Amino acid sequence: MDSTVKKTPLHAWHCDHGANMANFGGYEMPLWYGGGTREEHMAVLTAAGLFDTSHMAVILVDGGGARDLLQECFCKDLDRCIGKEPGPLVPGRAVYGAFLNDKGHVIDDALVYKMAADRFMVCVNAGMGGPIAMELERYSDGRLSLITDLTDSLGKIDIQGPRAAQILGAILQDPETVFAGMPYFSFQGHFDDRAPQAGRVRLSDGTPILLSRTGYTGEFGFELFVVPEKTEAVWTALLEAGEGAGLCLCGLASRDSLRAGAMLPLSHQDIGDWPFINHPWDFTLPWDAGKTAFTKRFRGRTALEAPSDASFTVAFAGFDPRKVPAGEGSGVLTEDGEAIGAILTCTTDVALGRHDGQIVSSASGSLPEGAKVRGLSCGFLNVNRALSPGEKVVLTDGKRKVPVEIVSDIRPGRTARRPIREML
Repeated sequence: MDSTVKKTPLHAWHCDHGANMANFGGYEMPLWYGGGTREEHMAVLTAAGLFDTSHMAVILVDGGGARDLLQECFCKDLDRCIGKEPGPLVPGRAVYGAFLNDKGHVIDDALVYKMAADRFMVCVNAGMGGPIAMELERYSDGRLSLITDLTDSLGKIDIQGPRAAQILGAILQDPETVFAGMPYFSFQGHFDDRAPQAGRVRLSDGTPILLSRTGYTGEFGFELFVVPEKTEAVWTALLEAGEGAGLCLCGLASRDSLRAGAMLPLSHQDIGDWPFINHPWDFTLPWDAGKTAFTKRFRGRTALEAPSDASFTVAFAGFDPRKVPAGEGSGVLTEDGEAIGAILTCTTDVALGRHDGQIVSSASGSLPEGAKVRGLSCGFLNVNRALSPGEKVVLTDGKRKVPVEIVSDIRPGRTARRPIREML
């Protein structure tokens, strides 16, 4: 292996247990295990899957200017981001958004966790801890903020799927109390002993963890942040608790197909070096109630108010499993053959099919009579005009042509937002 490629705390474990490994974001990561991507994808929809996500980076932002610094550099309005009538981000809650440059282009997307009034945790993608920490330092402008890049200083494990609470609960101290206080996009605890006693979350062996409910599959689940030296023990404990519950080891290939079916973007692929506007993730931008203006000042705002590029990102679903890979030789055509854009992501959600023109999921538990599920291609396109749900376009790599439909949603019946009490 290239000596410049990094390893997570679970790298040796993956190699010892038959993972197919490859470079992703500068880390050698498991793509899939022996059962293959289809088995892993379906396990997350019907039982649970276990993912090593320790390649993700964490930054701590502390001090009296922490909130104002993030409000300026992060696109989501931290004063209007929680609840149906949006209120401020409060301790114990998290929010998704992006860091933009002055052109309104995405540097990286991120989750911001509010740990206390003047303490935030920022989770970004592999290799982006340093760059985002430098951006924050650059714009701190003398504010009383301490910015700490914890890249490679934490392990992170995701357990996703309808049986995740059942499995996780078996290794938690006082699971009833922990789960009672965990709505979607919340978190509890800390990855060391700095949290107040009342806010700590510990495993049955005493290991402190930061436990969150955000996810990247569209399905119910949790993420565990833990110190590196405890990561393998936590991973093994979850595997043992999941025996008999259908828990499946999962790699990045099934993570990709699951997130695409859930309409979640991959940074530097579906969002990147073009204006972060006219896309399916409008909720990340600080729009007012009428979507006519932004509610705060933030980096990139001026560029987004008058974007120079005619760029539109749209979601699609196919009519069968056929895919066209993204890349230089691929593109998007109108039904009349006019080239209008590029393929960003194209993968197959193996749980999906079509019945009477509608997308159905084999994981829903209530397939219509006669419905057949063979999988559907899905993903995101970047095109030069606005397209509406129901419009048809053609994906091509110059050899084959695959018709697909623009959609406002992809995989039905996703479980991510369900209350924990329904999943126990």
